[in-house]
Amino acid sequence: MRDRKGGFGTCPEGQGAACPVEFTLDVIGGKWKGVLLYHLMSSTRRFNEFRRICPGITQRMLTLQLRELEEDGVIHREVYHQVPPKVEYSLTEFGQTLIPIIKLMKDWGVEYQAKQLSAESCSLEVDV
Repeated sequence: MRDRKGGFGTCPEGQGAACPVEFTLDVIGGKWKGVLLYHLMSSTRRFNEFRRICPGITQRMLTLQLRELEEDGVIHREVYHQVPPKVEYSLTEFGQTLIPIIKLMKDWGVEYQAKQLSAESCSLEVDV
């Protein structure tokens, strides 16, 4: 799975301890975890729902990211023993503590996207 050796050094406030931001990014960092968590904030999801929501993620990467989030106690994987098998993913109580962080990331992304679009439209006006 993953190699959790750390490596960002120590935190300025800590007495030789690794930086808490490093621990947070280890859990929610990467290209897909934040997106997966964002979509779990609203409801329980099934594996194929994630495939439709995130068409750019491979099946292998989706499986890996979901397993890591489950391993970290952020999401719960519920397996229903039926044919065909049904598996649902939801945020754990601990995972729900990430909701304010994910919402702030979304808000920041909306602002940044608007800034980028504004800058692009300004440069297009200058080019004309």
